[in-house]
Amino acid sequence: MHAARPQTLPASVTPVLIGSILAWSHGLFSPAASLIALFCALAIQIGTNFANDYYDYKKGADNDDRIGFTRMTAAGLIRPNAMLRATITTMLIAFIAGLYLVWIGGWVIFWIGVFSILFGILYTGGPFPLGYNGLGDLFVFIFFGLVAVAGTYYVNALSWSAEAFWLSLPIGALCVNILVVNNLRDVEQDRISGKRTLGVMFGERVLKGEYLVMLLLAYLTLPILNLRFDYNTAIYLPLLGLPYIAFRLRTVWSHQQKQELNQTLEQTAKFMVVFGLLLATGIYLQSL
Repeated sequence: MHAARPQTLPASVTPVLIGSILAWSHGLFSPAASLIALFCALAIQIGTNFANDYYDYKKGADNDDRIGFTRMTAAGLIRPNAMLRATITTMLIAFIAGLYLVWIGGWVIFWIGVFSILFGILYTGGPFPLGYNGLGDLFVFIFFGLVAVAGTYYVNALSWSAEAFWLSLPIGALCVNILVVNNLRDVEQDRISGKRTLGVMFGERVLKGEYLVMLLLAYLTLPILNLRFDYNTAIYLPLLGLPYIAFRLRTVWSHQQKQELNQTLEQTAKFMVVFGLLLATGIYLQSL
């Protein structure tokens, strides 16, 4: 359970919620497709977390100076081979469950699923791990934002939607911010271990700026939805979360101790849920 990192799982739940509620608003909602999509999204993220735990241990990225949450393999609580088996098993379960989505959605869903699993492993594994070479943020934005929201909509509606694309942008941006806080907290340890995150390559101010830019992207999408797709003012409900995230932004920019960012990471994930629920409510009210 600890290795699954439940505090980060909103990154999987929220995009499926948005894709599903959009399909419902169009009269195209499929409960079975949405539930299986949610199960697969959670399984792939958990499998990715298992792989991250295993490969970071193998690469020596997790050491005694670690500030973040305890990594099970590095701490000796789970044997490396057991963690590797858990990774393979979880990804295999996701693949098997996803065959139902392939059956209803076709080969495009097959390849989306395969690449989601593959890049989940390659995030920290393989000869060119994405998370070790400054590509983690892009991976998260694409797969937890664009792919997850639009893919969920597709397995419900069996068609693509421009609305799904625009709705995926704030979700992807807020997912990235979870990673930003993680990388900001671990920047010194990552530098020592040779993990080339954006913070290691360009400095902490870039990460702090990225957090702000992702928030701006999330909120600037709302007027586009309002003006381009004729959403009513209910689409601005996520503005109610601004006071909450303003305090998180302040901590990101002015924290004194890196340990403070453990709580900020969890709060950033919770904010994503709040934003997602408010956004989903706005979509729901639009369809009434």
